[in-house]
Amino acid sequence: MARPDKAAAVDELKDAFSTSAAAVLTEYRGLRVKDLKALRRSLGESATYAVAKNTLTTIAAREAGIEGLDEKLTGPTAIAFIHGDVATVAKGLRDFAKANPLLVIKGGVMDGRVLDADSVKKLADLESREVLLAKLAGAMNGNLAKAVGLFAAPLSQMARAAAALVDQKQSNE
Repeated sequence: MARPDKAAAVDELKDAFSTSAAAVLTEYRGLRVKDLKALRRSLGESATYAVAKNTLTTIAAREAGIEGLDEKLTGPTAIAFIHGDVATVAKGLRDFAKANPLLVIKGGVMDGRVLDADSVKKLADLESREVLLAKLAGAMNGNLAKAVGLFAAPLSQMARAAAALVDQKQSNE
């Protein structure tokens, strides 16, 4: 029978896997506590970063319906559960790993799919949600302006033709 503290830890990890938008697995071997605190602060409210036992994480991931994490769960593992913008947190982890080479991104989970380290780095290269939404709004605004121009063109042509007829009639008189 499982010990109550381990069962509670598995339930907590399972809930974290189920409720987060994504999770990034890292190896923190060699980092000092001060460095880990700085990493947690840099991630802010968008993510929680915690050290987890590999066996408990494997059990929790299976219970959450995630298969294929076993090979990534070797060595000391810490998990960043992302609750906000995935790209922003991935950038924060990537930038911290560049400044502190002891932090190694192992992979992650997003939408129930297991990601390798390169996929997580590609997520970090994405622009933030706000920038992508602004680009979408700008593209939509441009298309709407074109549509307004197309709908207004026949009316303006008709007005110019009417004005030309009036000018012609006045010049004939």
